[in-house]
Amino acid sequence: MAIRHGISFLFPLLLLLLLPFSLAEIRTMEVKSDARSIIPFDEFGFTHTGVLELNVSSISLSDSSQDLDLSQLGFFLSTLDAWVHVLRQLQDLDITCALQSDLVKLVYTFDKLHPPANPSGVANARSSSFSATSKISDPGQYTLVFANCLSGKVSMSVNSAMYNLDPRSPDKRIYLSAGSAVLPFIYFVLFLVYVGLGALWLAILLRKRAAVYRIHYFMLAVVILKALNLLAEAEDKSYIERTGTAHGWDVLFYIFSFLKGISLFTLIVLIGTGWSFLKPYLQDREKKVLMVVIPLQVVANIAQVVIDESGPFASDWLTWKQVFLLVDVICCCAVLFPIVWSIKNMREAARSDGKAAVNLIKLTLFRQYYVVVICYIYFTRVVVYALVTITSYRYLWTSVMAGEFATLAFYVFTGYKFRPESHNPYFVVNDEEEEAAAEALKLDEEFEL
Repeated sequence: MAIRHGISFLFPLLLLLLLPFSLAEIRTMEVKSDARSIIPFDEFGFTHTGVLELNVSSISLSDSSQDLDLSQLGFFLSTLDAWVHVLRQLQDLDITCALQSDLVKLVYTFDKLHPPANPSGVANARSSSFSATSKISDPGQYTLVFANCLSGKVSMSVNSAMYNLDPRSPDKRIYLSAGSAVLPFIYFVLFLVYVGLGALWLAILLRKRAAVYRIHYFMLAVVILKALNLLAEAEDKSYIERTGTAHGWDVLFYIFSFLKGISLFTLIVLIGTGWSFLKPYLQDREKKVLMVVIPLQVVANIAQVVIDESGPFASDWLTWKQVFLLVDVICCCAVLFPIVWSIKNMREAARSDGKAAVNLIKLTLFRQYYVVVICYIYFTRVVVYALVTITSYRYLWTSVMAGEFATLAFYVFTGYKFRPESHNPYFVVNDEEEEAAAEALKLDEEFEL
């Protein structure tokens, strides 16, 4: 039983490593009648001055056996590498419970409870509690785990605080993981970058009012929402770093993250359809794409909030994580369809309207945008998470930087390619290019997706 549950825990732990950084390092979690043999809690990157403070109260066990071995229940810290070896020990029957392994750092076992379990074998729910403090001498990325190697269900209230002490000021606590302590500064710098980008875009719109379309104002709104999202995230992480909690900034972060996500996917769909600068309306199938993308983004944001706020100790955490990944993939695929439809329509029009040069530039532009959207989605959804898995826990901030720089590059590319043009919006060509463009359009294979 313990071996099977232990092996099944490896996958939630791997997914835990792929999550965005925890929103708070002081957390209170309620476990109610949970029979899992392994319950993962929060993960944290400790330095050599790391400290874990654990307070557990309202402990109750459902098993009414007379002779419970309470040393088979307890908390420990483990790195991912250590846990892989623990699984091997369980599989080889070298140990029967993860708490027996010398590869994990024991925090507390229930045989030390005062008062101990009552004669019926059930701990007194009102008086059974404990506090434990563990100092980390071996730096690393640790996960706080509860092991239940008995057959009963356990209920308890768990309050944990993980932090590193500042070497320059031993009394100062740093509640952000060692790999994310620099994030508040990074997010604030990026906020200033997007403010500058928004100001530049506004200046362009004011200077070229005659060539401005509604899509350009929407692009400005997307940049503003991204800047506000970064500001909220910077403040969120800053408060967590100093106090261990977000002090309400997490609410603003969720709001702006939701608005930013919906607006960005909507912008990609609208640009892909050519709305406002190629045609003033949306076709029914394009409206259906928006009707799919927007509700899915609502679901994705709800899933993200549940994932961040509940943590992997929740029994449905893995389900919500899978929902989030599935919905995100569907949204990323859905936004590509309008671009493909636009390219197909342009290729058909190129054979009949006699404007070869203009159609050639339109096709080239939309084909480039299609490729860039795919690259952006692949990099931010696959490459960034791969960086998280291969990067040392001390440098996990680099994966955040990579994702944010990819997003910035995507914003800049979109703005540059679809900026307002005073003469002939987007597609300014010379008449002498018409004949060469007509020949190029005959090479259909060159424009295959």
